[in-house]
Amino acid sequence: MTKTNTLNTDHVQKLLERAAGLDKEGGNPRAKQIMHRFLTDVYRMIEDLDITQEEFWQGVNYLNELGANGEAVLLAPGLGFDHFLDVREDAKDAAAGELGGTPRTIEGPLYVEGAPLTEGEARMDDGQSPGQEMWLHGQVLDENGQPVAGAIVDIWHADVKGAYSHFDPSQSEFNLRRRISTDAEGRYRAKSIVPSGYGCPPGGSTMKVLESLGRHGNRPAHIHYFVSKPGFKHLTTQINLAGDEYTYDDFAFATRDELVVEATTVADSDKLKELGFKDNYLDVEFNISLVATSDDDKQSKHARARAAAEQA
Repeated sequence: MTKTNTLNTDHVQKLLERAAGLDKEGGNPRAKQIMHRFLTDVYRMIEDLDITQEEFWQGVNYLNELGANGEAVLLAPGLGFDHFLDVREDAKDAAAGELGGTPRTIEGPLYVEGAPLTEGEARMDDGQSPGQEMWLHGQVLDENGQPVAGAIVDIWHADVKGAYSHFDPSQSEFNLRRRISTDAEGRYRAKSIVPSGYGCPPGGSTMKVLESLGRHGNRPAHIHYFVSKPGFKHLTTQINLAGDEYTYDDFAFATRDELVVEATTVADSDKLKELGFKDNYLDVEFNISLVATSDDDKQSKHARARAAAEQA
């Protein structure tokens, strides 16, 4: 096999510039910069790995399929992109002296805005979802250990099938999704059911890639959080319930040791009566530490990003 070296020729360099629109005055300069780098790296990969035309068009056809299936949001975390972005944000925070508090981890693709907002306590399930009952609670504190009252704790998780409301038409609107405003002591409390993990669709676009890499597509049982209040960094995180077989083998690389929570089964009749549970429930405590910041973008970046996307 003859090794070619065409990338650095004047012809290909000019091709890259023209393809990225660098020879034109119009367009978005940042988009041009990103596209030029993207194309350069892909061209280099084609040359370095001697990718054939057949392999290239297999990849193009796969991208068509991936888009049609709507699975790009699954493949991205599965290839570590979401976690890598978090690693970069941690590094930026460290450089700014703002690294601390509860660790961030990936948002995932299944958040829905506008969940019902309650003060202090909420019931997350609609009463129609089977599963072991769960008492989810904790306290939001600042870095000095002082309670943060009025913080919005936005929680969402799957049902026992690993499915999420809005994306699963069999569930009621905003089932297992609630926003809770912390009380004067910074506490939040929620009645819910214990979630299950989920796997990528069998035979889907994501699994085709993962199986070609000898990997699985499973996530452990987890509970998502957004936590926000003006004057503090917006926290995007999620907890894993200890003991799940995929807790430390999450295909999306979201597990962090500080976010693995030991849950306790409670059978005490007085506690059951006090909380209104019918049977044994799982007690899950997750306390949260927020970091103060004066950077507006760090306080509400998710809302800003979504608003920008909707206006685009």
